[in-house]
Amino acid sequence: MFRKKEINDEQTLDLSRIPNHVAIIMDGNGRWAQKRHLPRIAGHKRGMETVKTITKAASQLGVKVLTLYAFSTENWKRPEQEVNYLMSLPGKFFSNFVPELVANNVSVNVMGELDQLPEETQKVVLKAIDDTADCDGMILNFALNYGSRREIILATKQIANEVQSGNLATDDIDSAVFSNALMTSSLGEDADPDLLIRTSGEQRISNFLLWQIAYSELYFTDELWPDFKASSLKRAILTFQHRDRRFGGIKQNK
Repeated sequence: MFRKKEINDEQTLDLSRIPNHVAIIMDGNGRWAQKRHLPRIAGHKRGMETVKTITKAASQLGVKVLTLYAFSTENWKRPEQEVNYLMSLPGKFFSNFVPELVANNVSVNVMGELDQLPEETQKVVLKAIDDTADCDGMILNFALNYGSRREIILATKQIANEVQSGNLATDDIDSAVFSNALMTSSLGEDADPDLLIRTSGEQRISNFLLWQIAYSELYFTDELWPDFKASSLKRAILTFQHRDRRFGGIKQNK
């Protein structure tokens, strides 16, 4: 169990210890809408505004990579009307937010099986990546049609093909080789999240970055995603800064 420490909004963040990579499971859009007797898509629309708020807040704090779980491989099971709306969100999101991303020097990256998305969604996503390609500040990394088990299977197949073709010896397969075959490989040394946040009170990983979060600090909050604010992100990072990360080792006495 983590040692609990009181965190309040008056405490100051240590800007030298901001997590390089923050990943967020954005949960609770539907429940936010239902609590207000609104259709579920109203929650997704409000959640899109939260994405903008948190993206700017994370960039201003000095986060290098912000990964957002936007649509999982399991989300296709939802009602067709909701899925169709979710597929239209990238167009609505990027159409007016890309100029702000450029102004904040934020580049867009997307990981997942994009070829299975509707053609129009693919075009919008690829255009956003291209339009922000010259930005070298924070990376806004969307997991879209992404599932970690599927990612691991695809990486395993890729490595198996390399072995079969004679380009890789089985004795050379290690953590680095496997990580390089994952969808996060383009993030380089920041591929593994330092901090994983899940909103809405649920305390599970839901097939998200299973390999990459081996040593991530986990933070769960009861706030629904549309209610998550810049101050909420600060509170999560403050909690992260009070954690003792040992990566399997022991704390050295000074």
